[in-house]
Amino acid sequence: MTQSAVRGRRRADTPPRPRAAVAGPGATRRGRRAAERRGPMRQLAEIATVAGVGQKAGVALAATGLVLTVTVPTATQGATATEAASEQPQVTAAADAVVPFARAAVGSAVDPDGHLRQMLGAESAGGITPAQAQHALGAPLAAMERTSPFGRRVSPVTGSPDEFHRGQDFAAQCGTAVKAAASGTVTFAGWHPYGGGNRVVIDHGNGLETTYNHLSSFSVSVGQKVERGAAIALSGTTGASTGCHLHFEVMVNGEVVDPNGWL
Repeated sequence: MTQSAVRGRRRADTPPRPRAAVAGPGATRRGRRAAERRGPMRQLAEIATVAGVGQKAGVALAATGLVLTVTVPTATQGATATEAASEQPQVTAAADAVVPFARAAVGSAVDPDGHLRQMLGAESAGGITPAQAQHALGAPLAAMERTSPFGRRVSPVTGSPDEFHRGQDFAAQCGTAVKAAASGTVTFAGWHPYGGGNRVVIDHGNGLETTYNHLSSFSVSVGQKVERGAAIALSGTTGASTGCHLHFEVMVNGEVVDPNGWL
């Protein structure tokens, strides 16, 4: 056997070494060059994938230039949370204790009646400031066209130059739906002997009332509960009136006030 044949046979008998097992300076340099070719965006994406965020999220973070920080809970952190929980005071109560759930009404722009009840529950209507009263009542008509205002005026009926007008007039065709300005209880529904014609009065509680006058008809009765915006009557020209309209009043502790301060 020749020497070259022996060398060839030795190569054939010796199993090749796995490439993965070779770890040397050359392999390290090749890995570093491969990482450099991947670029920072690819590296951040891989980090995000390993951290459980997902490759797409990692790429998005890399594109925006943000640095991804992943906090892994440790045994020390868990122990601290347990110790903090154990430091909370124990709340105890007798077995027969009564736990009340009553609370004051809470209102917002979405619940204007709740807001009004909250104000009236705190104090009399007379103690509500002008800023608080603004928008506390809803519109009694779908279209609010103001005509004769609250206060002194020339009477359209008698011609008196110094008549005190007790409410705010709104233009409305006869038969227009009249709505409750807020929830409450009807305390009067009938004929007003002092010029109001067909009249409805609603008590909203704690000194606040609204009245609706010169109605052609009404659909509520004394003692009835009504909600804000509920149809209670139709506008008209009954009583001391020169034409179809709604005469709307606001009373605070029995005294009329300018309705515009509440609308």
